[in-house]
Amino acid sequence: MQRRNFLKTGAIVGLSVTALTAKASSVTKINNVSGVNDPTDFVLNEVTIDILQQKMQKKEYTSQFITEQYLRRIENIDKSGPKLNAVIEINPYALTIADAMDRERVAGKVRGSMHGIPVLIKDNINTGDKMRTSAGSLAIADNIAKEDAFIIGKLREAGAVLLGKTNLSEWANFRSTRSTSAWSSRGGQTKCPYILDRNPSGSSAGSGSAASANLCAIAIGTETDGSIVSPSSVNGLVGIKPTVGLWSRTGIIPISATQDTAGPMGRTVKDAAILLGTLVGIDPDDSSTVSSRGKSFTDYTQFLDENGLKGKRIGIEKDSLKVNPDMDAIFQDAIKTMKDKGAIIVEVELYKQMKEAFGAQFTVLLYEFKDGLNKYLSQANSKVKSLAQVIEFNKQNEATAMPFFRQEILEQAEAKGTLIEKEYTDALKKTSGLTREAINKVMKENNLDAISAPTNGFACCIDLINGDYDNGFSFSSPAAMAGYPHITLPMGYAHSLPIGLSFISTAYKEADIIKLAYAYEQASKKRVAPKFRPDLLG
Repeated sequence: MQRRNFLKTGAIVGLSVTALTAKASSVTKINNVSGVNDPTDFVLNEVTIDILQQKMQKKEYTSQFITEQYLRRIENIDKSGPKLNAVIEINPYALTIADAMDRERVAGKVRGSMHGIPVLIKDNINTGDKMRTSAGSLAIADNIAKEDAFIIGKLREAGAVLLGKTNLSEWANFRSTRSTSAWSSRGGQTKCPYILDRNPSGSSAGSGSAASANLCAIAIGTETDGSIVSPSSVNGLVGIKPTVGLWSRTGIIPISATQDTAGPMGRTVKDAAILLGTLVGIDPDDSSTVSSRGKSFTDYTQFLDENGLKGKRIGIEKDSLKVNPDMDAIFQDAIKTMKDKGAIIVEVELYKQMKEAFGAQFTVLLYEFKDGLNKYLSQANSKVKSLAQVIEFNKQNEATAMPFFRQEILEQAEAKGTLIEKEYTDALKKTSGLTREAINKVMKENNLDAISAPTNGFACCIDLINGDYDNGFSFSSPAAMAGYPHITLPMGYAHSLPIGLSFISTAYKEADIIKLAYAYEQASKKRVAPKFRPDLLG
């Protein structure tokens, strides 16, 4: 980020910003901004990026005021009160950034839709500041990145306020076969804001819980397979997993070179679309981004169309039609809404064509995790420089690093060879190759605009002893293994627990699925803010 000298504007700008902040701060006397007595009562509750921009333009709010309210909200909801434990670290420079953005606005400069907007970032994405980047692991809790990840540089250029880092499933949920999602040795256990003894899912658990609980305007998560769309679904959010290559991965602690991507997690389709376009760009250090040339947009809000479902052919994954009565009823209602808005529904059997691919994915991830993590750690600002050293650290610090589950996935990855091994190259053909062929074939043969299904099942209970359990269904793998785009948005609720509706398509068709999602969102209006119930009976 280029740091700008504001001395030329002199004292008059400083006085203007002070006056604006004073005016905005008067709101706190009227509204229960902290939510101490009632966590659902918050002056910025469910606010959108558009509304925040309008408030700042009208001089009703400043970025500093907005940032202060989110910081208080984090203190009162995340660290006390319901104790969501979604935020692993606060950016000590958050208010400084907000003040700088206010000064720019007063001077007549507004960088764009994200100017002055507070964002929370998953703790596996480098920020070149005082915050650590640890993937939730005590092994590299000393890692203060030397520079921003490519997308964080873009975020700063857009004028966003880096509010802090969010907790995650340690190593993005690639540590143990019996792990508990949303737990990390550095950050502890994050909770679902709808029902607090439920798991907010992983690995972008903190981003999902925080954005849903209104701890930020919008958040960034990352996904290898399900880590954006699953926590978005169970936390009542819109999540977009972009095509691999739309957003750069440089400066993100990796699992898979072929499947990893970061993406937005927000409360509305429009907010997610705003952030999506803001961070696209060709990165010379990430060759996957070259394929996005001429296929990406810096403004995806142009595709928001209330009539976007009219005449569209939507494939419904047959395996998702009979999962459990609650999910089935909600999905059938969603299908009816799509039909009412003019969509043509076609049953398809994508999963039937992908059986061989599912079994090969784990092999691919083991090889790519070892290769990618060793490259990242060799350049990181941490004493731990390799996967082997991570494993050894955990053994030497078992009581704090592995109190509930072990590290057998790390050990399996360490046992693998290099990316020239036949086992790896054969598995890769079965994952990305076969999956792309299957999706392309189903789309072409049925003349589809997208394939749809419930994103996954309802939130599981937190169980640190037995680990995660199957919640009935997941639709994350097809788009994840193919590297194709996937959007999820709120579809409905059962027993106060949200469930998401997914749309997937082929490479760089983000505009198409955003259009479908927005039309469904506007027709259904299913997003409901969480109530922070202690348990299912509370």
